[in-house]
Amino acid sequence: MNKQIFTAKDHTFTICAYGESKYIEECIQSVTSQSLQTNVIMCTSTPSEFLEGLAKKYGISYFVNEERKFNSDIATDWNFAVSCANTRLVTIAHQDDLYKKDFAKKVVEHFNGTKRPLIAYTDYAELRNGIEVSDIKNLNIKRIMLFPLRPRFMWPSRFMRRRMLSFGSAICCPSVTYVPENLPRQLFIPGYKGGIDWQAWERFSRRKGEFVFVNDILMVHRIHDDSETTALINGNTRTREDFEMFCKFWPKPIAHIIEHFYKKSEDSNNL
Repeated sequence: MNKQIFTAKDHTFTICAYGESKYIEECIQSVTSQSLQTNVIMCTSTPSEFLEGLAKKYGISYFVNEERKFNSDIATDWNFAVSCANTRLVTIAHQDDLYKKDFAKKVVEHFNGTKRPLIAYTDYAELRNGIEVSDIKNLNIKRIMLFPLRPRFMWPSRFMRRRMLSFGSAICCPSVTYVPENLPRQLFIPGYKGGIDWQAWERFSRRKGEFVFVNDILMVHRIHDDSETTALINGNTRTREDFEMFCKFWPKPIAHIIEHFYKKSEDSNNL
């Protein structure tokens, strides 16, 4: 199989917008001021003059998901966001998060030379009360989990990626770039909320291809009281879904033990 070559025109940031986030303009600025200028679009299921105005201000295409009113699920939004991009590589940019200037450049560079890439994902930091932090327990544990996947020769290993996923979801969803041509037609399956990304990684991990790890902190995930992650944890939705995911890798008794310790790490998502 020939090695793949990608350029700036092959990549799209698709900003998944919802409501009127006070942080979204910072996100837009971070993806439109990349050192490697790629494509940027905005997708939403909650159209408004606010969002349309921002799209016009920054000269980016604006797409409205008309089907969301009939199927209220985040999976629908994310699938729609990917479908609106006409490029081989797609990053779903979460509206509250920030992307460092070399994100697109380094992701595209790491895709080059692969044979059948599935996804790429990067290391990341968190933004807490306006302060960027990276050297914290939760993130360091995830880096340990991802350590075996640093070498390029490990990227095609289904065994290694599934072992990594069997202990939790160390892959940061907003840092992921997808290669739709090598993935299932329906990337995200409705039903999950907090575990929708982990569910996708598990499905993708079974396929032939490469999980491309960019071992650089290239995006910043914002933690705040109104975030979906915080709300799910406080409502125990995440705990239930995490257990279901562990059961995909382990017998139930072992899954219970792992989930007990995994839940403690989630506390760091609360401010």
